Amino acid sequence: MKYLDEYRDAAGVHVLAREIKKAAHGNWALMEICGGQTHSIMKFGIDELIPQNITLLHGPGCPVCVTPVELIDKAVAIAAMPQVIFCSFGDMLRVPGTQNDLLSVKAQGGDVRMVYSPLDALKLADANPTKEVVFFAVGFETTAPANAMAVFQAKERGIKNFSILVSHVLVPPAMEAILSSPRNKVQAFLAAGHVCTVMGVEEYKSIAQKYKVPIVVTGFEPIDIMQGILMCVTQLEEGRAEVENQYARSVREKGNLPAQNLVSQVFTIVPRAWRGIGEIPQSGLGLRLPYAAFDAGKKFPVSQIKSQESPECMAGLVLRGEMKPFDCPAFGKRCTPDRPLGAPMVSTEGACAAYYRYWKRKEVDEVETHG
Repeated sequence: MKYLDEYRDAAGVHVLAREIKKAAHGNWALMEICGGQTHSIMKFGIDELIPQNITLLHGPGCPVCVTPVELIDKAVAIAAMPQVIFCSFGDMLRVPGTQNDLLSVKAQGGDVRMVYSPLDALKLADANPTKEVVFFAVGFETTAPANAMAVFQAKERGIKNFSILVSHVLVPPAMEAILSSPRNKVQAFLAAGHVCTVMGVEEYKSIAQKYKVPIVVTGFEPIDIMQGILMCVTQLEEGRAEVENQYARSVREKGNLPAQNLVSQVFTIVPRAWRGIGEIPQSGLGLRLPYAAFDAGKKFPVSQIKSQESPECMAGLVLRGEMKPFDCPAFGKRCTPDRPLGAPMVSTEGACAAYYRYWKRKEVDEVETHG
């Protein structure tokens, strides 16, 4: 299959591993800011192929993981209302709120449905005019165009029983929040290829210049990630801090301009709270005034809901790259995919879920091999 098998070629990966080892003389800390990349790193053992003087940190690259618990509680409250059909992507259904998750609401009789697109939810609204259909709009810049299109179409077609609960976050402000922290360890970034497919690379240039960090837009397969690491290491060793595009087969300099224009028409940039991190200025999207009628957070009486993160969940430290998942005392014990304390353990892009699935498997394999 084009652009799959060749990017998982084991011989090519090992060639790149040797090139990285040859190029890396200093001690460098790189952060990937995409949950898909995190899972590929763990699944394919990339963390074990690179030399020990290179550390991979896992950033807030999972939009489900950074959705604050307060918004989960609001989603649960809306979903439990008898007149509501609540729609979401599947990876949000088991993310824990303070007391409950969306799957539990469904088990208790709530009309909670998994959909594959916000346009599926819009079809449901059109077909069920006596119901209020709400879509949980979670994501980075990647999913914003589809959510914008759903709202745009709802307004154009006069579908008034459709709304979205917005939890859109933006990657560049989160990168700046990490780099400006006094506890920052990051010296270079592997930027998320799918985000840049929509937004292009312009936004990253000022960050690279301001903080003197290389930023390499990177894909998701083993060859992609190894090439991205090599490009970051080469820049660090040469004292450069530039934006480079490893994922050129998908990402263009300016990105997808029609998608950007649609997002700008429907959404405006707002402050946004990130789970475990706190509020980051200008880091989210909210609906513009002409589309305010489609804001579920205002349409339903949930503004009074205020929630606190679980003090036992170390998600914030993991999402900021200050802790590896296995360093959390609850990891694999009081926090598992079946009984998660936080979103990073249950999301398909969460770092804790990746470590539980692949790192724990490595431990078992070693015991079985040497035991």
